[in-house]
Amino acid sequence: MFPVTLEELIPSDHVCRVIEAFVARLDMVRLQFVRAEPAETGRPGYDPRDLLKLYLYGYLHQMRSSRRLEAECQRNVEVMWLLGRLRPDYKSIAEFRRMHSHAVTEAGAELVQFARSVGLVKGETVAVDGSKFHTVSSAKAIRERESVKRYLEQLDEADAEDEIVIDSSAVQAALEKLKRDPEPQAKFMRMAPGFAPAYNVQTAVDTEHALIIAHQISDKSGDNTLLLPMAEAAKVALGDPERLRVVADGGYVNGEQAAACEAQGITPYVPVIRAVNNQGNGDLFDRSVFVYDERTDTFRCPGQQTLPRKQVNRKDCAVIYAAAASVCGVCSLKPRCTRSARRLVQRHLHEEALQRMQQRATPEWMRLRRSTVEHPFASLKYRIFGHPRFLLRGMKGAQTEISLAAMVYNLKRMLNLLGGTQLRQALAS
Repeated sequence: MFPVTLEELIPSDHVCRVIEAFVARLDMVRLQFVRAEPAETGRPGYDPRDLLKLYLYGYLHQMRSSRRLEAECQRNVEVMWLLGRLRPDYKSIAEFRRMHSHAVTEAGAELVQFARSVGLVKGETVAVDGSKFHTVSSAKAIRERESVKRYLEQLDEADAEDEIVIDSSAVQAALEKLKRDPEPQAKFMRMAPGFAPAYNVQTAVDTEHALIIAHQISDKSGDNTLLLPMAEAAKVALGDPERLRVVADGGYVNGEQAAACEAQGITPYVPVIRAVNNQGNGDLFDRSVFVYDERTDTFRCPGQQTLPRKQVNRKDCAVIYAAAASVCGVCSLKPRCTRSARRLVQRHLHEEALQRMQQRATPEWMRLRRSTVEHPFASLKYRIFGHPRFLLRGMKGAQTEISLAAMVYNLKRMLNLLGGTQLRQALAS
């Protein structure tokens, strides 16, 4: 038999051609890929373009393991065509992913800019959401680490009180165990059906064609401090437009960050979840019956008494208003108002921003959020990852994996929107 040439190996599938066209347009030196320019001496390393193409193809087909990708280089015709029949070993493949977290993220940003240039990203409204992905560290490893931390804290307390003689060798062993922890940022987060070690993956998705334009990894379980960072990341990805609408669910409520967003030309659409009055089994006056007077910065209670401003709690972003105890003590409505000597009413430090945000968060905007941002997470978890669990340790490794997965998702989405031929032509132009 005659040997098979590379031309005969060219696949009919548009996906490989699209990956080839996308990677070919990247400036690998500017993106800081290692060995983008071969050294003048010594044996040349693998071209980072080839290894990036290999990972994009692998993630597209739920193959994230470096050993699995090594095997594909030897048996898969499409991979042979993409890499020009190169056969890198699994160590070289794994090392490329480990070394290029920043470069891979920047390559994903280049794809977003390309999508903007061909009109697939409108850049007027983005939806933000978060989802939990399992870490490499197991629950047992996290429990052991927390146990060591508690042991050291107990020793500190006992040492301060001179109650026991501390074994310095045991303390040193505990410190070494913490120092050798391969994933110190991993922590328990709420996931179905309970708690598990995880990272909080955040995405910002353009509402025009549901393309992921920004993503971040957070070690915070809640989303209430992530509205501003994600809105700023989305704005940068879109070329810093003067105006941008950001839609999110109630978990992102944060008055201070909402005000900061508005100051930067970002309009947040987030439903505000208010706490209820749970004193007296709910039979006391709710805060809503107290009327705020912006001119005098006071509240008026149902008994028509004035509650002046008393103090500011910066930690909780709350302003506290209270009537005099002598006034509340003689009020006929006191049994329905408070069990304490006087009634306290809290107002958020950025109440106006919260009210504006609440008024904007209509059911139509919330439906737009759901239809935009939740589908990409399902694709990332079960179409690309196969199972929502990272293979690389730490937030840096998780960022690399999400960057690769987001690139693959966007390429696949663009392929569905434009078709293979048109997308290749646009990438090559």
